[in-house]
Amino acid sequence: MSAGPQPFFGRTQDQALLGELLHSLTQPLTTLRCSLELSVEDVAGQQHDAVTAALEQTDRAIGVVRLMQEYLETETSTAPQTPVPLGPVLRSVIDHLLPKAAERLIRVHLTGGCSSTVALPEPRLRLALQYLIGVLIDVQPRNRDITLRLEQGPSESELRVQVEREAPSAPVPGRDPGLSTLHTVRLAIARRLLESAGASLAFNHGGCSGFLLRIPRPARPTTPELFS
Repeated sequence: MSAGPQPFFGRTQDQALLGELLHSLTQPLTTLRCSLELSVEDVAGQQHDAVTAALEQTDRAIGVVRLMQEYLETETSTAPQTPVPLGPVLRSVIDHLLPKAAERLIRVHLTGGCSSTVALPEPRLRLALQYLIGVLIDVQPRNRDITLRLEQGPSESELRVQVEREAPSAPVPGRDPGLSTLHTVRLAIARRLLESAGASLAFNHGGCSGFLLRIPRPARPTTPELFS
């Protein structure tokens, strides 16, 4: 009895092919962006507005392709990594995002500490944290506080991040706008990266009001008992 039809490509080949297609798409988009940048200086009036709008849409398309590439890359790296300390990378990411938060009158506070490490290359750990915290900043109404608390326990460390809401009697400047598709993809990339390193991630209200990252402490190797 003959076997059923076999797929022409396996999963790894499919991922490699999709990666090549995305790379091929990036090149013409980048060329188009350069052409639009040159053109925007030479036109005026309605033409200037049209070229500016086209440039913005091209930037958006390039951003989507890059996100797709990053999402695809989270499936292709399975080799063990040298653990990277969480604390210094987290502080660096917060410093990088502070100007963005300040533009929206959002204050970011980091308290506590831990000595935990994450088994990810530092650029990928930085990317995951930047997406988690950056999305949280993006979706908040103006004039909010975001508190990040690092706590170390005997078996795991926690990074608890939450938005400090205003008192009910105070005027609320606007409702949470919620997550766009791009925000959702960024959170998915962060989740896949961190979970690939053995961490767990839980979101509050879908990621609009905070998250909880748990990082288990690596088990210490046991010393075999010696019997006389």
